[in-house]
Amino acid sequence: MSKKTIAVLFGGQSSEHIVSCMSAVNVIDQIDTLRYDLLLIGITESGHWLKADSVEEIRSGAWRESQTEAIISPDATQKCVILTQNGESRKIPIDVALPILHGPCGEDGTIQGLFEMAHIPYVGCGVLASAVSMDKLYTKMIVSTLGIRQAAYVPVLVWKLRKDPDSVLRQIEQSFPYPVFVKPANAGSSRGITKAENRQQLIEGLAEAANHDSKILVEETITGHEIECAVLGGGDKPVLSSGVGEILAAAEFYDFDAKYFNEESRTVIDPDLPKDATERVKKAAEQIFNAVDGYGLARVDFFVKEDGEIIFNEINTMPGFTAISMYPVLWEARGLSKRILIDRLITLAFERKLR
Repeated sequence: MSKKTIAVLFGGQSSEHIVSCMSAVNVIDQIDTLRYDLLLIGITESGHWLKADSVEEIRSGAWRESQTEAIISPDATQKCVILTQNGESRKIPIDVALPILHGPCGEDGTIQGLFEMAHIPYVGCGVLASAVSMDKLYTKMIVSTLGIRQAAYVPVLVWKLRKDPDSVLRQIEQSFPYPVFVKPANAGSSRGITKAENRQQLIEGLAEAANHDSKILVEETITGHEIECAVLGGGDKPVLSSGVGEILAAAEFYDFDAKYFNEESRTVIDPDLPKDATERVKKAAEQIFNAVDGYGLARVDFFVKEDGEIIFNEINTMPGFTAISMYPVLWEARGLSKRILIDRLITLAFERKLR
């Protein structure tokens, strides 16, 4: 059987650029090169698409100095990557795309739209699921139809915040007491998220969130176990949920640095949760994945209170694959190695019904 060619995309223009590169190294190392040829495409933070020659270049960052541009053609009759060096171009046919991209311009439906236009099978959720799951406000609107509890929130539009900050502050303070969490509607890996204990911190948190998006969510504080659940499947395949994992953050909350750079942060697989919370989390994760029209993979996050109540937090349609990321670890705990997991995701990509 002839080998197929996978275009692996990493980096990207979001604030999660470095996390994407970390994830890519781990994923690429697990792809079966007896079955697939790899074409590595790095996207710089300024949006320049470049060909990388090896995993070592991704680890070192040397790929950013590549002299070969690598651009996926949107032409559905070509299904190729156009490589350009020294003014000369050539086309490399590809069979499937694997976008290991986190955050805006990668996880929000934009690049998924390119794959759809080009009729190239791709790993992960489609345009709709990616877009609504990336936007926490629209995710909340969808989940509200399922009867699954989520944190109370106040949506804030940045233009309104700048025009009349006092009315925005009053609305928040009348809705729930401090402390509150301030989140950009479109950001991942806890980028731009802050905890406000008072009005001054709220003002500072809103300003920080406004650096990441034009919509902001301010949420009540939920005290409980921080729980994550992995989901796999979609389309004609049954949606499966893993067991659950608990985050034990080294910082006050699980922010970007606590996630990726604080070695004291820990995860616990299959924690002892109150009542039947584990099964209810698994069921809710599958419901939410289906409700957003998920496909392939997602990680769904919850809080579990001491009385066993579960509260939805967010869904991530391209979860991290770093050495400590929960998504692959949860499936490994169920006997699914990283290599088999990635192979299944690629198989699902080929089975996807493109428009």
